[in-house]
Amino acid sequence: MAGVVVRRPHARARVIAFYLPQFYPTPENDEWWGRGFTEWTNVASAQPLFRGHDQPRIPTELGFYDLRNPESRAAQAALANEHGIEGFCFWHYWFGGRRLLDRPVREILASGEPSSPFCLAWANQPWTRTWMGSGETLVDQPYSVDDDEAHGRWLAETFADERYLRVDGHPVFCVYRPGDLPDPARTCDTWRKICTRDGVGEPFLVGIDAFAYGVDQRDNGFDATLHFQPVLSRLPHSGPGRPTLGRIRRNLRLGVLDPRVRVFDDSEARRRMNLRVKWNHPTIPTVLVGWDNTPRRGRQGMVVVNSTPEALGESLDDAIARVADQSPEHRLVFINAWNEWAEGNYLEPDLTYGRSKLEAVARSILG
Repeated sequence: MAGVVVRRPHARARVIAFYLPQFYPTPENDEWWGRGFTEWTNVASAQPLFRGHDQPRIPTELGFYDLRNPESRAAQAALANEHGIEGFCFWHYWFGGRRLLDRPVREILASGEPSSPFCLAWANQPWTRTWMGSGETLVDQPYSVDDDEAHGRWLAETFADERYLRVDGHPVFCVYRPGDLPDPARTCDTWRKICTRDGVGEPFLVGIDAFAYGVDQRDNGFDATLHFQPVLSRLPHSGPGRPTLGRIRRNLRLGVLDPRVRVFDDSEARRRMNLRVKWNHPTIPTVLVGWDNTPRRGRQGMVVVNSTPEALGESLDDAIARVADQSPEHRLVFINAWNEWAEGNYLEPDLTYGRSKLEAVARSILG
């Protein structure tokens, strides 16, 4: 195995980027969306919906990659590490023992490459046709005591990898919707017992608050709470359906004449979504890169315009400042996301900004 990348001792925080493994064909996606479907299918077919709408988004130096290719995964890891990002947090899709989109992590574990640290976040919601966890269900998300144990055994094997990201020696594992677990404290306790028994130590369990804003996830058995972004519900007049007068006025201020599209300026969106409250519980901040999910949802999507590299850097500076009083091991900041291209939410170089977003991230992390 190649040597593990050691994080830079002078980094201001341990910055981890969420990573979507939806960039290679699978039998399930062939069945549901058409033969050869990947995330690039939506990205490449996107159309601008108003004047100045930055669509379609075009990748540059990494290209329209296929994650079955180890060279693509290595290039991603090298680019992230070059700009101060400690590692990726791969979205993990576990449905009662059935794993989907698992090939990149499976091959990383088997090959030992790339050598960068990584961790996992369980996207524990049903797969649906809306991409939003609602609507027609494609794969249900079952829960049971037996499944907790089977999942715990699989996690313990994965945590044993020397590259797996740790806090004070404890492997980091995130859960997207902790409130959906029938008994989250029992699940957490099961995982801790299995991981201790199997010699990898108790995991550092992080409950994501995407659907539980402000909830202290220690009450559910977790060690910390990750404050997720985007928090789209905090944006005014943001619901789907018939246009409201507030939406029409906001769109007109942004030069968008179509009242059906939900459009926000980046500065307003960040101001409303950024965590300004000082919670009385351990909270890990997340920084949003940008947002435009119209490649997936068309006019039912939501667009944040004017998302510049400078605004991203300022948000990351703010998040890093919020963890500055923690011990170095606990100065965790997550970025959403490395490669959510169909949500306009990615750090990878594109035709519009090149490497500018990554360079802004590097300035924040490395000073």
